Amino acid sequence: MEKDQNINLDENNINQENSQNKELKEDENEKKEKVLTVEEKNAELEDKLTRTFAEMENQRRRFEKEKDEAFEYGGFSFAKETLNLSDNLERAKESLKNDESLKNSESLKKTLEHLEIIHKDILSIFKKNNIEPINSINKKLDPNYHQAMMEIEDDEKEPGTIVQEIQKGFLMKNRLLRPALVGVSKKASKKETINKDEKKNEENKEKKQTK
Repeated sequence: MEKDQNINLDENNINQENSQNKELKEDENEKKEKVLTVEEKNAELEDKLTRTFAEMENQRRRFEKEKDEAFEYGGFSFAKETLNLSDNLERAKESLKNDESLKNSESLKKTLEHLEIIHKDILSIFKKNNIEPINSINKKLDPNYHQAMMEIEDDEKEPGTIVQEIQKGFLMKNRLLRPALVGVSKKASKKETINKDEKKNEENKEKKQTK
């Protein structure tokens, strides 16, 4: 009996030890899991902070760019509207020149001179503010600077060459303020070429007969 009791006691002791060891292991595992979770949280927090700083830096750069552009081109809209003054002066000059009642008069001459002085002053102000006219005549059509409004038959010019300027274009600090409205050359049709050749031949014949 005593032996059996001793055996039972030993078994109970062993079971208690095993239970305690198991609990210790579980506690250790829980601690490890907690440590890993904290590390993961730190890594996640670091990643969020990195992303936030990167986004803040991008916003700062965008702001700097917008600020620089506002400083450089702040008067862009105003300059664009001011071009109308130059256009209206040109139209006024052409209108006066075509007025039959004023042709060859001294008053017309003086008025045109005054308008020309005003126009030059406006262009001078434009230049001081980095607004320059686009040179178009005899240049190849460039869609970045020109807008073709019509085609004009011209065998002497390469097709696509600007032969007429309807409205002058302008740049502001190398940025397009307004495209030039232009007429470009194209090859004459065969029929018209034949008619021109016939006309030239007739003129040559007339010259020979006159001689």
